[in-house]
Amino acid sequence: MIIETHLNDGTPVCIRRVRPEDEQRLRDGIAQLSPQSRYLRFFSGMREAPPQVLRALASADGHDHIAWGALRSDLSGTPALGVVHAFRDADDPDRAEYSVAVVDDYHGRGLARLLTAVLLLDCAREGLEHFIVHILPENRPALALARSLGAEGVGYEGGVSVLEIDIPEALSALRIEPDVPGLAAVFARFDASPAA
Repeated sequence: MIIETHLNDGTPVCIRRVRPEDEQRLRDGIAQLSPQSRYLRFFSGMREAPPQVLRALASADGHDHIAWGALRSDLSGTPALGVVHAFRDADDPDRAEYSVAVVDDYHGRGLARLLTAVLLLDCAREGLEHFIVHILPENRPALALARSLGAEGVGYEGGVSVLEIDIPEALSALRIEPDVPGLAAVFARFDASPAA
């Protein structure tokens, strides 16, 4: 499935599943993150992800690891703008760890919400009911996004806040989200496709 939509400022984006051949795009996207964004996303100052991490991030199977990426569809090379992942919990198969990363130049344009909506819809089809997300307390935008999806704090581990998101509740919140017009195309594409 490929979803053509747009950011809040009208920038066209294509959202599709992450594929193994996207490893270089993932590497390039991480390199474009500011040191602060890399720290907030990976909880470390690494300048680039180790090869085995990149390989794992690009190796989504669509069930235990679900991943979608956003590409700038009007630029040559269709550069990656952001990515979202869900890793199913081996001990609780109804739950997955959720993460999202957006290149700094595209912060504040609704991309994280678009990617999250796609991931939530796909995960719901795969039988997942809850996301767990780990967020540094100083990452206010990520906390605001999680809370807008109905996230509730469930713990605090090693200086990191742990929140749980109910997938059906989060989808209900996004369906009525007025500030991200590109969401309509995401929901329409999933609603029109009985199977991803």
